Amino acid sequence: MGNLVVRTARAADSQAIVDVHVPARRSYYEGHLPEAELAAWEEEVRATGYADRVERPDRLWLCAEDSGVVVGFALVVGAELLQLQVRPDHWGRGVGGALHAACVDVWRAAGAEVAGLDVFEPNTRARGFYSRHGWCEVGRGGEPPHVRMALAL
Repeated sequence: MGNLVVRTARAADSQAIVDVHVPARRSYYEGHLPEAELAAWEEEVRATGYADRVERPDRLWLCAEDSGVVVGFALVVGAELLQLQVRPDHWGRGVGGALHAACVDVWRAAGAEVAGLDVFEPNTRARGFYSRHGWCEVGRGGEPPHVRMALAL
């Protein structure tokens, strides 16, 4: 890995975020959701992108860049982690950990005491990542099934 930097996303990062999100999302939903549903989501997100969402004042998008290329992103709303995605070809290289640390810094600076997230239940890779970073399971539910996790800050 080259030079990893985590920074606030800009609208110009929209396509790069989509290019990270699509293969990352497929990595945990393939085999669990119908292919037609995955393909429809991918077609929609590639057509609409995230440019209108990235610079909204009610959310924080962070990008992880490796040598100037966006390889991961996180989406934070309040003390909730809505997304933390890394390109599969960059797994195990510290990208997720760097994004997670940046999120924790944001929450602590805002005075949050607990952060929360939902993770797709069969996504054992993500659940393991969060557990290693101090998150604890606090509930289950939903369709598709998700695990609710919390992190004491």
